[in-house]
Amino acid sequence: RFDPFGADQAEAMLRPDDPKVLAVGERIYSEQCASCHGDRLQGQPEWRTRGTDGLLPAPPHDAGGHTWHHPDEMLFRITKFGVASIVGDPGYKTSMPAYGGRLSDDEIIAVLSWIKAQWPAQVRQKHDQMNAQAAEAARP
Repeated sequence: RFDPFGADQAEAMLRPDDPKVLAVGERIYSEQCASCHGDRLQGQPEWRTRGTDGLLPAPPHDAGGHTWHHPDEMLFRITKFGVASIVGDPGYKTSMPAYGGRLSDDEIIAVLSWIKAQWPAQVRQKHDQMNAQAAEAARP
């Protein structure tokens, strides 16, 4: 079983080159994510502007969005625990649910891996470099 926070963790936890992981991730994305983030990862219109409800629309996960600007561990934590846990404000309002009670860690890794697999090679390379830098900064 994959342990995303285990001592043997590589610099990156996502596996965008593993066909079995991607098949699971694609299914989960379609079932759980596409209704808000789009079937082509395009997000919702005007995703940077809060709506009348005060909430930000779902951002894109394609190369034009900001998802790839965050290392794997942060993407995992946002998905599992919710945005409020990352921003440090338990009252932070968002439409994005925390998926820790809906998806296993492996399923979260799978869907994030599938998202990453859709990015162009140069974006994936930049994301890999970001993961390496984050891993280096986390070492004692």
